[in-house]
Amino acid sequence: MQRPMTLVFLGDIVGAPGRLALQKHLAAVRERYTGAVVIANGENIRNGSGITPDLYRALRQAGVDAVTLGDHCFRDPRIVPLLEDPQEPILRPANLSSRAPGKRWIRIPAGGGRERSVFVTTVLGRIYFPLPANDPFSTADEILAEIPERQPIVVVEAHMEATSEKAALAHHLDGRVAAVLGTHTHVPTADARCLRGGTAFVTDLGMCGPYDSVIGRDSALVVRHMTSSLPSQYDVATGDVRVCGAVVEIDESTGLARRIERLEISDG
Repeated sequence: MQRPMTLVFLGDIVGAPGRLALQKHLAAVRERYTGAVVIANGENIRNGSGITPDLYRALRQAGVDAVTLGDHCFRDPRIVPLLEDPQEPILRPANLSSRAPGKRWIRIPAGGGRERSVFVTTVLGRIYFPLPANDPFSTADEILAEIPERQPIVVVEAHMEATSEKAALAHHLDGRVAAVLGTHTHVPTADARCLRGGTAFVTDLGMCGPYDSVIGRDSALVVRHMTSSLPSQYDVATGDVRVCGAVVEIDESTGLARRIERLEISDG
């Protein structure tokens, strides 16, 4: 019996601290989870907001198989040609305007002699969310209809603010995708589980970045702004850096999850 496919999905990489920690620890993660497909959200890697072509290539060279983005996807416009290149495994959220540049989903060959591929898509939330987006539920349905495989292995990133919206999306897709994994809020949650239909879910993967902070930013600067209303530059913090995400085991015969567990590595 073939062992299950393993997927490692890493939460939002925040600035240089998150990138350096990922580069330092990813080889050990790959050694522990041999043959895993590794995906990471890279939308905060450029000083906490956006991504550049050089930073994208650094993640790929470190061993990341695919990079997802969220509401900061176009913060640095130099990334647009890579988003539009069908050969580059980097995508923007699927439920932006149809005129937005970039791929709505990508296919990642599993490697290791496996015949199956992993299809990845990201959808933005609409509750308490700053960037206008189309309905994530119907968009996810559209993506599933577009994928050119029967019973594909699909991972959906829920880049959303509201925990309720993430959970509702997971239940909407339960039994139809391998995993719905929440990002954006940078706080790891303790609710990783497989739903009744076989879809793995966690409300938020947490971030790869400094936890001695306010969701990755220098806490003194954030507190200064919140207590005085004076504008402040939110610099990326540096203390208590961790690499956080989740590991999902997927049954290739069904395209659904067998188990999910949180991943957390301290860089201290």
